[in-house]
Amino acid sequence: EMFLKPAFPEFFKRAMNAPRVLLDWLTNLATHPFQARISESLGLLGGLVPTGLFDNNSVERFLREVMSSDGRSNDFRELPRKLYVVAVELDTGEAIRFGSPGFEHVPVSKAVQASSALPGFYPPVEIDGRWYVDGALRRTLHASVALDEGVDLVLGINPLVPFDAALARDHGRSVPNSLIAGGLPAVLSQSLRAMLQSRMQVGLAKYGATYEHADLMVLEPEADDVDMFFTNVFSFASRQTLGAHAFDTTLADLRVRREEIGEVLARHKLKLRDEVLDNPELTLWSSLGVKAPRHTSTTAQLRRTLDELGHVVEQRGKEGKAPQ
Repeated sequence: EMFLKPAFPEFFKRAMNAPRVLLDWLTNLATHPFQARISESLGLLGGLVPTGLFDNNSVERFLREVMSSDGRSNDFRELPRKLYVVAVELDTGEAIRFGSPGFEHVPVSKAVQASSALPGFYPPVEIDGRWYVDGALRRTLHASVALDEGVDLVLGINPLVPFDAALARDHGRSVPNSLIAGGLPAVLSQSLRAMLQSRMQVGLAKYGATYEHADLMVLEPEADDVDMFFTNVFSFASRQTLGAHAFDTTLADLRVRREEIGEVLARHKLKLRDEVLDNPELTLWSSLGVKAPRHTSTTAQLRRTLDELGHVVEQRGKEGKAPQ
């Protein structure tokens, strides 16, 4: 609920601007009655459209409370390790590294709020009189932030990969005939994932040429991972299931790429722990030393299968066909 709270302050702000925007539109229409076009009218009325659907102020408050309790710090300058949070300044398109000189005074929670302000989803965030949006708009993987500090091994995590429905079906997974059945959210999600991954791959090639001394490794889900695509990542109710699933699939990926990753790590005097990778009883919960919750990945799969079955039955009913 916290991540999907409607941006009522933004809605109210745009509504308050309605008289001025409408007056400007009517003035333009009266001044140039024969030159007015629909495209120009839409441009003038664009100021009435909210910049984001959901409020990210509650997210910032939550992060501030978590980072300021139990001995933790919400101040970049007090952290035991360097931390940089990247956002893009809206009016210049420049990538800003919060935590770097000149920007270290900004609270960590505020920097994260700005860095995650995806346009259309969350409104831009104002900091020191300037507006900031999601850092991914400038670059998908800001590896240069670490590489410029002399880091010789960078581990990147990209949870957003385009979903391959055909591959999923080939592997026996139940998926819709087309993502278009999911409506606008599914189409936007797939488009965003494809764009981000494409830019990241281009960036990785450039990093390899510019920072020859360094190694970059990226961990990301398989393209046929149904859970990662269709689970609502903003839902707190799904966080346990998704976390356990991510833990299991990451271990599986590390096992498959053991030799490849091992060679890279060896150059930095590191190695994978075989006793961890080959432990069949290891789970997210056992690694944390806590008891597994009642809702496991198996029950989540069962719920999803039942939901899909219900959808098929409903569609058959609409088409006048008996379920098979």
